[in-house]
Parts: sequence; structure tokens; C-alpha cells
Amino acid sequence: MTARARFILAVCILALLMTGPFVVTAGLVWLETGAADRGRLIDVVVPHLPLGALMTIVGFALGMVVVRNLFRHYVQGLLRMEEHLKLMLGANREFRVKPEGPPEVQALAHAVNVLAQQRDELMQDVEAQIAHAKHSVEEEKNRLAALMSELTQSVVVCNLDGRILLYNHRARQQFRALSDAPAVAGGGELIGLGRSIYAVFERNLINHALESIQHGLRRSAGQPVANFVTTTRAGQLLRAQMAPVLAVGQGSDSERAITGFILMLDNITRTFETESKRDQMLHTLTEGNRAALANVRAAAEMLEYPDLQEDLRERFRTVIRDEVRAMSTRLDHTANEFADSLKARWPLEEMLGADLIAAAQRRIENVVKLPTKLEEIDESLWVKVDSFSLLQALTYLANRLSDEFEVREVRFRLSAAGRLVHLDLIWSGQAMSTETVMSWELEPMRFADENSPLTVRDVIERHDGEMWLEREKVRHRAFFRILLPAAMPQEQLDEAAILRGESRPEYYDFDLFNWSDKSRALDDRLLSELTYTVFDTETTGLNPSQGDEIIQIGATRIVNGKLLRQESFEQLVDPGRYLSPESVQIHGITHDMLRNQPTIEAVLPAFHAFAEDTVLIAHNAAFDMRFLQMKEEATGIRFDQPVLDTLLLSAVVHPNQESHRLEAIAERLSLPIIGRHTALGDAIVTAEVFLKLIPLLAEKGIHTLRQAREAAEQSYYARVRY
Repeated sequence: MTARARFILAVCILALLMTGPFVVTAGLVWLETGAADRGRLIDVVVPHLPLGALMTIVGFALGMVVVRNLFRHYVQGLLRMEEHLKLMLGANREFRVKPEGPPEVQALAHAVNVLAQQRDELMQDVEAQIAHAKHSVEEEKNRLAALMSELTQSVVVCNLDGRILLYNHRARQQFRALSDAPAVAGGGELIGLGRSIYAVFERNLINHALESIQHGLRRSAGQPVANFVTTTRAGQLLRAQMAPVLAVGQGSDSERAITGFILMLDNITRTFETESKRDQMLHTLTEGNRAALANVRAAAEMLEYPDLQEDLRERFRTVIRDEVRAMSTRLDHTANEFADSLKARWPLEEMLGADLIAAAQRRIENVVKLPTKLEEIDESLWVKVDSFSLLQALTYLANRLSDEFEVREVRFRLSAAGRLVHLDLIWSGQAMSTETVMSWELEPMRFADENSPLTVRDVIERHDGEMWLEREKVRHRAFFRILLPAAMPQEQLDEAAILRGESRPEYYDFDLFNWSDKSRALDDRLLSELTYTVFDTETTGLNPSQGDEIIQIGATRIVNGKLLRQESFEQLVDPGRYLSPESVQIHGITHDMLRNQPTIEAVLPAFHAFAEDTVLIAHNAAFDMRFLQMKEEATGIRFDQPVLDTLLLSAVVHPNQESHRLEAIAERLSLPIIGRHTALGDAIVTAEVFLKLIPLLAEKGIHTLRQAREAAEQSYYARVRY
């Protein structure tokens, strides 16, 4: 029986106790009174009935007040205490019951808090022992995470269903390049824990590679791998090497089952284009010179005849000169194209400017034997360079200074210039002309035992920089000033943070090896097994049917019971309409922030891809879903997956709480709120709330998606419509 039903029953019993004895007594008196006396009885009693009724009503009202207070303190108060106890037992161990109500209830609350404190002390001791036992395992896991993060090759690990359960940072960058909407989703719709690799690769291609590996295992191949090259939807060429992940067992590899596979990916589009261009250059060089060499050979043979007429001899000499000149031109053109292909292959990497200068010092002193010194080096500057070619250019310039101007020392200076960096190579000595500088820039770099087809100008242009000569007349010095692109300073990693593994472990989840979408219907799946997209929107107002628009969408993902903060979606949207000052005060998004942002027609397809094959979660989801539904006709995008609402689920778990606002729920669950009224910030808080609600729902017998939806639909808040 519910608390409300018990309260109604108590009121009915009170009414019976107040009126029952009077009615029974009156009935007995009436039955025992004779007919002659009943008239006198009526004359005596009836004038006093209003007073009796009034006294009965007043007594009943006073009884109602007493019953209501007793019910509120002893029934509803204990029900709230029960909800608080469940919070202490599961979602929020630090929560404590507030001693309120009558003395007996306060004493019970105090005893409960004491027991909770003792329980926490015992659990802390157990957790400390467990943490100590897991320390070595965590170290190994974090080493793996660090190794995966620093690999220069893209690595993706999948289970047999093609679901991604591990990837590194390089893979995320590569998938961003493969995205159809890199400016919006940034590749987030293609890669992520729990996502399908078949969004990039054909299923038949993966199946064929797996069959090849299984055949190799049956033949007891030492390291069975499969290699293939494929074209993505964006026209990129990918070279992939697949290796199996074998089940842990005692038998040989041929007897162990494949539980997943590892893909090592390389984008070879530019390499393929460069190699094709190189092959074309070689073909042009060989085929173009073959006829010329034949003509030169024929002319040379004719010149060997002693009785050849002079005019014919001169004609053959002309043929030889013309063909040799044409061959020389062709060779120069091919060499220039080869140098251009070298430049196109240069990678630019971020490095600390001081490290670049230190490397230049070592190289000049070792190769040129020229002393170096430092002047005004900004230790905080980072540059984006191809260190090899730039060091080669600096060494070449130092070598020319030493050989031609007898410079005995060079100095380095490094300073900031807005988004650029000034690198100065300084020396003292005689003046140098601009023509000399230009000739040094345009000649191929040849010094010591090094020969390069590249010039200093090639190196500078590859960095989108400039170089010029400046003089310091007062100090009788000159210097080459080289402009280089600056890079954002990189945070130095805290060794303790690496050992704790606070960020990298979110890149992988080996529990997904045991996950199969085909194992059961979605509605009958456990809440802890599903993949979720938790999202929130910021809007111009609260009335989607009256023209209010979305101005920001933020989302994050929950996979295998873990919140993946790195796998997020956050995008501002140009609403194409006016923003009211009231809404700006709430979300802090201004007109300037929305200028040049994509429209909802460009953002929704990317968000739909990000949320594909997942259950949607939002707080007060009816509001956010209404905005999405209003755009179905304009965009052709429909979000037809299941939706859960943390507001409704909170009302299911805590029906006796007064507030189910996101802030109130987070406070009850001891969750910090960061970035409130930003779409991504609210989505992250909502995701953390949902993870806390899952065990509380389980205590009420709600384990599957179907049960959660049915329970939410029975909530009072489910009646709200937008």
C-alpha cells in the first residue's frame, strides 16, 4: 500500500472514530425509546444538533491536523530517510541524513549517520588494500595507454563485431581527415569507443582479411597478418595491416579463437601521388632522352668519317649541341620537380625553440668547426618546423660565412613577433652585399660531405617564412633574420598525472570484447550495457513552435558504463535570428560568437552521425527533442532512437523529493557542476547523473531499457509537452 493510500485510510478511520460512537448511541436510544417519547426526544435533541455537528467538525479538523503532522513526520519523513539511506549506500557515500522531525526520528537519523561513518571507515580501509593490490596492474595499463598515445602510426583495436575498443591520438587525427564534415564533427562521428569500424571500411573487406588470418592460423603461420589498401568515401587511400587478437588459452595459436583484430593504418594518398609523379618524371626523363641520345650517337658516328664535307660536319655538330642542350634542360626541369616533391613531403613538427637553437649549435660546431654563442633566447617559445632541413640551411649559411668572409664566431637570438618567431644568425665582420645573400639563397646547399638539391629559399618557403639581411652599424655586426611559424606552447606533462592515468584510460575499454549488438533486442538490454549519447541544447528561447532556434549543441558519450569526456561534440549554430538579452544572460552566447558559424542544416547531419546507434539521454528531454523534431522537415534528419530523461528517472528513484532540477539532483548525488548553461557542460553533468541513477534504478527492479522507459512514462513529469 502506498503512503497516499495509507493517509486516506487513516483519515477514514479518524472519521469513523469521531462519528461512529455517536451514530451507534443515537441508534440504540432511538430503538429503545417508545413511540410516545420519540417526539419529545426529537424536540430536545434537534435544537442542539448544530452545536454537536460543529464540535464534531472542529474535532475532526483537529484530528486531521494531528494525523497529517504525524504522517508527515513519521511516514513521509521516514520515506525520505529511506531515499537518503539508499543514496548513502550507493550513489553518494558522503551524503548524510539531516536530523529533523520529532526526537525519535532525529535519534534514528543520528544513529544512521554514525553507522554510515563506521561503514565508510571500513570501506576506505578495504579500498586502500584493493588500490594497493591493483597498483601494478594500473601501472601496466597506463604504460600501454602512454605507448598507444605516443605512437606515430594510427592504431585501432576492434572486437569481432567491428566495434572500436581502443584507438590512439594519431588515429583520431587521421579519422578527422577522413570526415565528411571536419569543420563540425571533427571526425567524432567516425571514431570512438563502441563505434563501428564499418563506417570507414567495407564489411566484406574486413571479413576477407579475417578469413586470411584464420587460414594462416590453421597453417600455423608464425605471425598471421593481412594487408590491404582501400579507398575511403572522401577519396583517401588507406594502407592497413590487420593482426588478430587471440583468446587467452593454453593451446597453440592455431587452436585459440580470434576475439578481435588490430588495424594499423597509414594514409598513403600523398605518398601515392608523389610516387606516381616521380614515376612519370622518370618515364619522361628516360623516354625523352632516348631519342636525343640516338641522335647524338648517330651524329658522333658520322663525325668519325675523315672525308665528311665541312658543311655536313657542322650540321652534325649543331645536332649534338641542340640535343645536349635539350637533354640538359630536361634534366634541370626534372631535378626541380624532384626538389618540389621533396618539399611536399616535409613534415612540420612542433618543438621548443631553445631545443632547435641547441641542435643548431651542436651541428655547426661539429660540421663547420665554428664556435657559437647565445643572445636573448626566449625559453618559452615553440616553433613549427622541419628541424632537419632548417638545421641544414643554418649549417650551410654558417659554412659560407666561415669560408668566404672568415667569420670566426656566430651567435643566435630567438624572440617572439606576434604569431611568428624571429631566429637571428649573427656575426661580426666585413659587410655583405644583397646580391651575395640572394645567390646563397638560390644555390643548392652543398657543404662538407652533404649535397642537397634544395636551396635555402626552398626551406624558408616550405615554412611559409621569410629571410633577409640586417646590419647593426653601431656594433659592426650583421645578421640573417629568419621568420618561422610559432606554435602554441605545449604543457609539460606531470609525471604523477601520467602514473595516475586520469585522461588516457578513456581511450580504451577492453570489456567491449564481450559486447555484441546482436546478442539481444535493444529494449531488453541492461542499462549498464548500452551505449548512450548524452546531449543538451542552448536556444534563443523556450518556444520552439514560435520560432526559437538552437544556438549550440553539446554531447558526450557513455560506453560500457564509462563517461568518455574526450569523445565529445560541441558546436555553435547560427540561428539566423535575433538573440534576446534575457537568453544571453542565461547561456552567455552572444551575436559575435555566432557570426560565421554553420547553420542547423549543416550541424544536425554531423550530430546525427555522432549519435548513431546509441540511446539518447537529456535532462528534460522533451524540450530538447522538440527542437530537433521541428527541424526534421527542413533537414531530412530524424532522431528515431530511444530517449531517456534524467528528470523523469530522478522522479522514479526519488518520488518524495521536492525538486528534480539538474542542480538539485547533482547536489543530492554530490556531483560538481562545471560549465552550467553551456551545452557540453550540462551534457557532462547529465551523463554523470545518469551513471549515478543506474544502481538506484536497479534497487527498484529497473534493469533494462524497456523497464526504464515504462517507469519514466508513469511519472507525473512525463505529462509535460512542448
